[in-house]
Amino acid sequence: MSQYRHALPQLGSRIFLTDVGLETMLVFHDGMDLPAFASFTLLDTVDGTERLRRYYRRCLAHAASLGRGFVLESPTWRANADWGRQLGYTAAGLADRNRRAIALMVELRNEFRHTALPIVISGNLGPRGDGYDPGAPDAAEAYEAYHREQIAVFARTEADMISAFTITNVPEAIGIARAAAAVGMPTVISFTVETDGRLPTGESLRAAIEAVDAATDRAPAYYMLNCAHPTHFESVLEEGPWIERIRGLRANASHRSHAELDAATSLDDGDPAALAAAYGSLRRRFPQLCVLGGCCGTDHRHVEAIAAVCEDTGPALAPASLAAHAPLAAVTTATLALFGFLLFCLTNAVQYPLVV
Repeated sequence: MSQYRHALPQLGSRIFLTDVGLETMLVFHDGMDLPAFASFTLLDTVDGTERLRRYYRRCLAHAASLGRGFVLESPTWRANADWGRQLGYTAAGLADRNRRAIALMVELRNEFRHTALPIVISGNLGPRGDGYDPGAPDAAEAYEAYHREQIAVFARTEADMISAFTITNVPEAIGIARAAAAVGMPTVISFTVETDGRLPTGESLRAAIEAVDAATDRAPAYYMLNCAHPTHFESVLEEGPWIERIRGLRANASHRSHAELDAATSLDDGDPAALAAAYGSLRRRFPQLCVLGGCCGTDHRHVEAIAAVCEDTGPALAPASLAAHAPLAAVTTATLALFGFLLFCLTNAVQYPLVV
């Protein structure tokens, strides 16, 4: 059974951390061959699965050291039909990898259950086409039918929600939101924008969010932005009801455009401190930005810097269920924070010497 499907804890005012640039870390930090940027293929081997565990454990240990919740995004951004077929997977094989990915997230959440902090499991999905180039967008109904298969698999697991990242066009966002609503899954739509702050199709971010909300009766739980640098979109963020719908941010480390990143043969990891400062500035303007992580070019350094700059302003996070954690009920917040900090230090020093 899912834990938070009917009450997402990140809809409050406290900061939740989330993933960094997993795929760019695997390719450029670890020198891995990752066809189509498909990290779900690591689930095919023991070594690959263990590499994913190390990555997520560091993320969770850092969040625990700060006493913050975490949104665990499954490594399934490319685990949909067209990309899977290109990589040689059958429909049954893809469904199996999506289930395995969520099972790994459940395993990790259980491993960190002692923290009593909310850890939300998200079934991550990506666009049908390229994450930078929308091509000629299809009808919303076609996207709904296309994404329904992967979403239905997630709905039969312990996933709490669906997150659609690097979405380039409105019809696909509408289709995904409708497919998720049909099976009772809360969904998050994360748009990507070009250097002018507009979607790759040319629509404004405001128009895109308002169009999806109008077509789906506000089905998305909230919206995010990803795969763009803050300098690309900060000027188009303006006060109004629509901006309150954006509650998360996973920016790129690089100032480069999508076209430049697509052609790049080396990693541009930018400046973690400068990126963190940009996040801090945006959060001061828009305090509803509560789900914070990174996208292309970012690694653990970037999110750790972002977390240090962006302070919580809401009430203390409560355990998901005090009854389920009765032995921890009397443990003070200071003790939990100290335990998390020690775990984080031990994790960095001993278990992950190859991650920078």
